[in-house]
Amino acid sequence: MSSQVISSQAKLTLGPVLYNWPAEQRRDFYFQIADEAPVDVVYIGEVTCSKRAPFLTPYIPEICDRLEQAGKEVVISTLSLVMSKRERKELHEIVQDSPWILEANDLSAIGLLKGREHIVGPFVNVYNEDTLGYFYQNGARRIVLPCELSGQAIERLLATNKNREIEIQAFGRVPLALSARCYHARSHGLSKDGCLYVCEQDPDGMNVETLDGEPFLAVNGTQTMSYTVTNLLPELDDLAQLGATHFRLWPQDLDMVKVIQTFRERLDGSLEERAAQEILSDLVNFAPFSNGFYHGVEGNHLVEMREKI
Repeated sequence: MSSQVISSQAKLTLGPVLYNWPAEQRRDFYFQIADEAPVDVVYIGEVTCSKRAPFLTPYIPEICDRLEQAGKEVVISTLSLVMSKRERKELHEIVQDSPWILEANDLSAIGLLKGREHIVGPFVNVYNEDTLGYFYQNGARRIVLPCELSGQAIERLLATNKNREIEIQAFGRVPLALSARCYHARSHGLSKDGCLYVCEQDPDGMNVETLDGEPFLAVNGTQTMSYTVTNLLPELDDLAQLGATHFRLWPQDLDMVKVIQTFRERLDGSLEERAAQEILSDLVNFAPFSNGFYHGVEGNHLVEMREKI
């Protein structure tokens, strides 16, 4: 199998941690990323549940400084579902005070950032060329496309927005839906307000099973996620040729430095696809891979790519 360079220009990004990892663990995680991982952009911030935010906030300036000293671009991600007065107030403060570029993960954040350079996150529905163009015209520098878009849909979006920054979710459990209620707490017999932060018990999310006992989704606080782990490493070549500029890797509770190194070496052509896949398979032991959305079938399916000569 060929190990030709796929794209030495494509950038790797590390999405914000979606799970409720202890604040000190997150801090140390980002320090390790700064020191060891060949990633270009790192997103930081609480996007899932505002109740978790106060634990991480005191560490953010130190984390950002460490990452910037290591040559990484830092992006602050906003909450994906803004509901209460307190959350709206906090969003206004972030927009007004942040010295770092922001990733807007809901329309209220996009409204506040209109005319300012920002990034449109994956929690905002962008399914057609007009929506994409509208966001670019109003200040978006980069747009992270939703995970459920097919390769054909991505191709159409990229064809009408050449020389624009487009980010694709390429690895990790992907967020599928948001709720005002917290099923994670309810599964433990608790309310959202009195959740006791039980989501911390599931660092990669809590598996949800069908009545037949088959896992098919994962829950992370108020967030519904895929059970399978998206892995578009075999599709990197096609996506780069279409014009994708950034590839997002979602943090999971495993050796993310090795995951990032594997994707980087694959993009650079120093690692063959089969060897790269073997490395990722050894690292991910809690769920199977999937790439169904990209191939226009059910998202939890794994469509095998034909080996390239």
